[in-house]
Amino acid sequence: MKNIVFVVNYFSPDVASLGQLMGDLCVDLQKDFNITVITSHPHYADDLQQALPDRLEWNGSVKVIRMKLPKVNKQSKVSRITYMAAYFFKALRMLVKETEVDVIYTVSQPPILGGLIGTIGKRMKKAKHIYNIQDFNPEQAEAVSYSPSPIVTKIAAEVDKLNCRYADMNIVVGSDMAATLQNRFNTGTPDYEVIHNWVDEEDLVPKPRTDKGVAAFLHEKQLEDKFIVMYSGNLGLFYDLENIIRITEAFREYRDIAFVFIGEGAKKKEMEDYAQANRLENVYFFPYEPKERIKYSLNAADVHLVVNQKGIKGVSVPSKIYGVLAVGKPVLGVLENGSEAAVIIERSGAGVVIEPGRYEEIIDAVYMYYHLPEEDRKAIGQKGRLYLEQHLTRRQSIDKYKAVLQQV
Repeated sequence: MKNIVFVVNYFSPDVASLGQLMGDLCVDLQKDFNITVITSHPHYADDLQQALPDRLEWNGSVKVIRMKLPKVNKQSKVSRITYMAAYFFKALRMLVKETEVDVIYTVSQPPILGGLIGTIGKRMKKAKHIYNIQDFNPEQAEAVSYSPSPIVTKIAAEVDKLNCRYADMNIVVGSDMAATLQNRFNTGTPDYEVIHNWVDEEDLVPKPRTDKGVAAFLHEKQLEDKFIVMYSGNLGLFYDLENIIRITEAFREYRDIAFVFIGEGAKKKEMEDYAQANRLENVYFFPYEPKERIKYSLNAADVHLVVNQKGIKGVSVPSKIYGVLAVGKPVLGVLENGSEAAVIIERSGAGVVIEPGRYEEIIDAVYMYYHLPEEDRKAIGQKGRLYLEQHLTRRQSIDKYKAVLQQV
C-alpha cells in the first residue's frame, strides 16, 4: 500500500472541527493506505495534553506523532507567530525523518506555513503533495485588517500561490473558494477538487429536548424553559462576533431568551467583558463540549447562528453549518450572498440569510424565530437535515477524497 503522511495542526481527539474531520478521514483511509499523522497535542483540552503520548498507534493502524508546542494566546500576534514558527520547523523536521513517503497531505493552517511544509517536503522526499485549503490567506487576514504590513502580505500571497501551483492537487471546501483559487492565477489554474467538509450524520441526528442527553445539558447549564439562540464554534477573528453580541441588548427584557456561545477563540474575552460591563444576564459563555456531547448541545438550541465577517466570501466556509443541518435546527445565517454557506441555506430552505453588518435585520430575524410556532421551526430544520442527507454526507465527501488520492 502507498504511504500517506498527514501534517495537520489539529487531530482527533482535539475538539476543533478540523481535528475531528482529519480523524474521520484517516479512519476510512487506513483500509487503503499506510497512514502517518504529524500533529500537535490537543489545543483546547489540557487534560488530554497530559494523557496522550508523543507517539501512538491510533484506531488500529494509524501512526500518530505529536509535537509539544508553546501555548498560543490568540489575542497576541507575537504569541501566534511564535506558535506558527515552532509548528513549522518541528513538523518539517519530523516529516524529513519519515523514511517512506509517497504522498504528503497538508492543510492551510497555520496560514501559508501549512502549505509550505508540503511544498518543501515534496521536493525533499520526492513525493506527491495534496494541499487542503480550509482558509485562503493572506486574503482572510486582509478581510479583517489583521495583516502586519503590505510587504509581508505580498510575500505571503506569493508563497501561497507557489504552494497551490506546486501541489499535485488542491482541495477547496466550497465552490466560492474554487473561484478564489482561479482568480489567484491569470492563466493556468492549478488542479483542484471541491470537497465539502462534513459531520457524522449518523451520530448527529435531530433529538427533542426531552431526550435524556439534551435534557441533562439544559439542566447543567440552567437553560431549561429558555428560547436558545446558539453559536457553537470558534470565537475568533473572522466572524464579527464582537459586534453581533451587541444585538443581545435588544432582548434585555426577554427573560426567556438565552444567547449561548460555546467555544474558545481570540474574541471570547472581549465578548465576555462586553456582556459583563452591560449586565447582560441573558448571554451565556461555555467552553467547547467533548465530542460525545456535541449531539446534545447542538440539539438544545432553537436557532443556530452561522456567521462570517464581511469579506470572507470565497475565503473560508464555516464548518458549523454541517452540524446545524445534521441536527435539524433552523439557521440564522449572517453571511455574504453567494458564499458557500449562504447558498446551502437558501437551497435547502433551512433558514434565513442576512448580509454581515445589518444588525437590525439580525434582531428582526431573532424576533421572527421567537414568535414562530415550534412546529414551523421544526419544519424549517427538517429541510436542512434532508438536504444534508441528499448532498452533504460524510460518505460522499470521503469517497471523493479516496478518488483524489487514487488519482494522485
